[in-house]
Amino acid sequence: MSFVLKDPTFREFRDFIYEKCGIFIPDTKKYLLENRLVKRIEEKGLSGFEDYLKFIKYSTNGDELSRLFDAITTNETYFFREPQQLDVFADQIAPKVLGAKKTKDIRIWSAACSTGEEAYTLIMMLAEKQAGVRTEIVGSDISDEVIASAKRAVYNSYSIRNVPEPYMKKYFKNNGQMNFELDAAAKRPVSFSNVNLIDEKKIKTLGSFDVIFCRNVLIYFDDKAKQKVVSHLYNSLKPGGYLFVGSSESLHSVTRAFRPVIINKVVVYQRG
Repeated sequence: MSFVLKDPTFREFRDFIYEKCGIFIPDTKKYLLENRLVKRIEEKGLSGFEDYLKFIKYSTNGDELSRLFDAITTNETYFFREPQQLDVFADQIAPKVLGAKKTKDIRIWSAACSTGEEAYTLIMMLAEKQAGVRTEIVGSDISDEVIASAKRAVYNSYSIRNVPEPYMKKYFKNNGQMNFELDAAAKRPVSFSNVNLIDEKKIKTLGSFDVIFCRNVLIYFDDKAKQKVVSHLYNSLKPGGYLFVGSSESLHSVTRAFRPVIINKVVVYQRG
């Protein structure tokens, strides 16, 4: 059976998704929504997109909303992504944060962490470059599916393709079938939870952080949602804390609340 997503239904879906998580789906991405939801409609034995929209709007089962988020989010990630930023973090920012404290601990939020590669990269780099520091990392995502995958911490060759050889030897073991499992000691300081970046109440439960990574995420929001998300990130940072966004992203037109700091051609945003 072939299902067709009509324009009025697409707009209703788009408005519903935007209201729930702030992600805006432009007309040019209608085909993506159509392709990704067909399987779910078939699995539920529904008659079409209209039927599924009705089902998800009035379903009391939060799990179905999570399945919708799974379908619409893109989880493109891998270890040691945007290495210049990571080096600035480990070599410059982490020492600054630690130098300003009496205690040797650092708390980091990997927002929209997908399957966990970013959070685990940060843990490994700090273990190598800032030995003896107590590190806590919270990874969050809107998709239950990717959070479950992050907790398993088993990765394919694509995910680990940029991992330096010494890190591979120390932190990963090949469990066959081209899968690589992260060492338990690297997993221990990282926790994962489902967090919607426009949900202020849920974000407050995470507490405050020294550093936040929210990279390659803001591109999915329109200006209004971006401002809301960035305001939540600002409030989640301790005074003087740092925010990393993707290297192709900028807060220039979003907010003036942060102070841009340029280190080795990398822009980092600092809370006053």
